[in-house]
Amino acid sequence: MRKSGFVQELSKNRSLFLMVLPAVVFFFIFSYLPMAGMIIAFKSYSYTDGIFGSPWVGLANFEFLFESGKAWLITKNTVFFNVIFMVVNNFLEIVIAIILSELAGKYLKKFLQSAIFLPYFISWVVAGAIVYNLLNYEFGAVNTFLKSLGMGAIDVYNNPDYWVYILAFFSAWKIVGYGTVIYLATITGIDTEMHEAAKIDGATLFQRIIHIVIPYLIPTIIVLLLLKVSTIARGDFGMFYQLIGNNGVLFDKTDVIDTFAFRALLDLQEFGMSSAVGVYQSVLNFVIIILVNEAVKRYSRDNALF
Repeated sequence: MRKSGFVQELSKNRSLFLMVLPAVVFFFIFSYLPMAGMIIAFKSYSYTDGIFGSPWVGLANFEFLFESGKAWLITKNTVFFNVIFMVVNNFLEIVIAIILSELAGKYLKKFLQSAIFLPYFISWVVAGAIVYNLLNYEFGAVNTFLKSLGMGAIDVYNNPDYWVYILAFFSAWKIVGYGTVIYLATITGIDTEMHEAAKIDGATLFQRIIHIVIPYLIPTIIVLLLLKVSTIARGDFGMFYQLIGNNGVLFDKTDVIDTFAFRALLDLQEFGMSSAVGVYQSVLNFVIIILVNEAVKRYSRDNALF
């Protein structure tokens, strides 16, 4: 009896299927099964009735979200910060990767790469403590230093305007090392004969970077940007919550969709609205990635995600 196509493929490549099985199970349990909870966005949830027994309210939770006046603010903040992070972090990742690739010292290169990569493993809880001890008005290291110079202290936690720069700085401090490794791996894949030929032709280091390295990096840049755009409406909850906390003075400039949904759930016990915020966020991310992917297709179909 002849096996079906799927069974035959499964038997032929069983080792590959076994390798991918943990990832499939992980995403099924933590990404697909929880999607059933989206129904809460359309219900007035109560502990007594549970998820499926709670009364249906249709789009009332979404109406409450948009009528609260916060929907536009948190959406604007989320997209704004993610665009800043994408531009700054990607630029630094590319620049640092190119610098590291050009360094001659083997041990210096490894040391710098490890030093840049290390903050990636530091949790935002620890990073939040570091930021607080640096920027606290009364005893923070920065203000203590300024006072020692006879200058006035800066009240960072009561001035929202500073936090665009602070969040951009610490996002780069923590994330850039990871992206640098990806770009550095791409650069090491460039054929060294291309560089040697360019040197023979009299090309300077800057010219080789512009005409050899950057074009080679463009497909990687596009793919990484597309992956980041796919979550452009999803703020880094750990960073925003640990660095900002519940400081209401800063909410107008720093409140993002994720922190708003968390407070709605924790402080107001609004399960329906919190779920509605999550659904709104997911739909927004989906629409954005579809539009951006279509734009990339028009430029270069080979570099699109799908």
